[in-house]
Order: sequence, then C-alpha cells, then structure tokens
Amino acid sequence: MTYSLTDFDRDYREHRRRSRMVFWSAALLLAVLTWVTSALSGFFKVTQYTLPDGSREEGWVIPAGLPRLGEYLSKTIPELRWESLLADIANWFGRGAIWAELLLETVLIGFLATLFGVIGGLLLSFVASRNLSPAPWMLWVSRRSLEIMRTVPELVWALIFVFCFGVGPMAGVLAISIHAAGALGKLYSEANENIDMRPVEGVKAAGGSWADQMRWGVFPQVLPNVISYTLLRFEINVRSSSIIGYVGAGGLGQELRTAISLQEYTNLSALFLIIFATVIVIDWASERIRHRIIGIVTA
Repeated sequence: MTYSLTDFDRDYREHRRRSRMVFWSAALLLAVLTWVTSALSGFFKVTQYTLPDGSREEGWVIPAGLPRLGEYLSKTIPELRWESLLADIANWFGRGAIWAELLLETVLIGFLATLFGVIGGLLLSFVASRNLSPAPWMLWVSRRSLEIMRTVPELVWALIFVFCFGVGPMAGVLAISIHAAGALGKLYSEANENIDMRPVEGVKAAGGSWADQMRWGVFPQVLPNVISYTLLRFEINVRSSSIIGYVGAGGLGQELRTAISLQEYTNLSALFLIIFATVIVIDWASERIRHRIIGIVTA
C-alpha cells in the first residue's frame, strides 16, 4: 500500500486540526483558571478609599491600594541632605555594628544549612532516582521523605525547632537544612535520571558495589549540576536565614521583626540594602566558583 501525496495532505490537515483544538482548549482552560483564582484572591474586589481631599469613594482595590504602596516605600527612605550626606548615611546605618554581626550569623546559618542539605539531599537522591534505586520500596520511601521535607515551609520547621531547642541559630540551621535537603534531593535525583548508564554498568561489571556505582559511575556525570544547584541553594538559604530569624531562629530576621514591630521604616530599608548587597556578592562569588570548579572537572 502506497502513501500518496493526497494521504499526506489529509493527515497533515487532521494533525493541524487536532493541534489547534488542543491549543485553544488549553488556552480556554488557562483563562478560566486565571479568572477563578483571581476572583478568589480578591483581585476584582471593590473597596472604599480616601481621596486626598478627605472624601470617600469606592473603587477597584488595586488602583486604590497602589498609592498606599508608594506611601509605605516613601517612609522607608530616609532624609538625605547633600550638606550632611555622610552624617545622614551614618545615622541611617546607625546600628551597623550590630547588623554586621547578625549578617555574619545569617551567612553562617545559610552555609551550614546548605552543607547539611547537600549531604542529606545527595544521599537520598541516589535512592530516589528511578534508574538507580536498589528497591521499589526504597524509591517510594525516599521520594515521600523528600516531599515532606520540602513541603513543610522553613518558617514552620523553624517554629518546631525553636520550640524544641529554644531560640538561636541552631533552630535556623536545622529548619533550613531540612527544607534544603528536600529541594536539592529532588533536583539531584532528576539529574541522576538523565545520566548515561553505560559507566554505571561498567563499574557493576567490574565487581563494584552499589555505592561504587554511585561514586564512580553517577557522581562524576552529575557533578556540574550538583555544583550549580548547591550554589544557587546557598544564595536562597542566606535569604531564608534572614527571614526565619523573625520567629527567633537567629540572624537578621530578629532585627526585621523589631523594625516592623516598632515601625522603624528606615531601618527596614537599611536591612533590605544589606541583604541585597550580600546576595549580589554571593551571586558573583558563586558564579566565579562554579566556572572555576567546572573548568577543573571538565579539563
């Protein structure tokens, strides 16, 4: 039976028709879901707000609230005068010595939590990979464990550990490391599932144990991904450690809590700039380290 040009045109038109149907069905479903979630989130809510002349008016909540956002941001910007610029900046960062000490604590929390998260996530990732897991039940248990670790928010973990061990950096390290292990284990396992299995089979044929297969057959292939994910997670963990201190888990978070509670808006902007500058430095250093290590490994 020959496949004629007429048959090709017919099949092509049918394929285009099905593709268009799938596209418009998916677009309609996305539009409906967007509308429903927006309505449930209050995006279409009508509220009353005060005009500059003091009168009240009803309107859509988003344009009514945007001026308040600008008002809030304006409160966080200190008054800086050219003739006393250095003194104003010094006053803006008046708690700089305390913040520097807490910033170091924040970075160390993020570092230690990343270290523990990498160890836990990497070990579980081999068992959680479909192509590497020694047994189906180990695959199921490891995947569910990783899901629990990353499903519970870091703030909840921090509250639990603050209750168990008291306030301080230890609770922050444990909270972030568990969440990081769950997230990194997922990423590492996906990288493991995309490897070339021939080196693993070669190690197995040479008499290597399952651990030897992971060490010599898998790890060298996924090392660039492990480095990239780890450095990215370190940046995320530093940001997280600056937040979970809000519940007493150490770091700059306790200063953020004090500034919010006492409505010290200029302190909030100063803390934001400190965290922002820290993330920039970490991002730059992580990029340099990643390129250097990958260059050495692949050379």
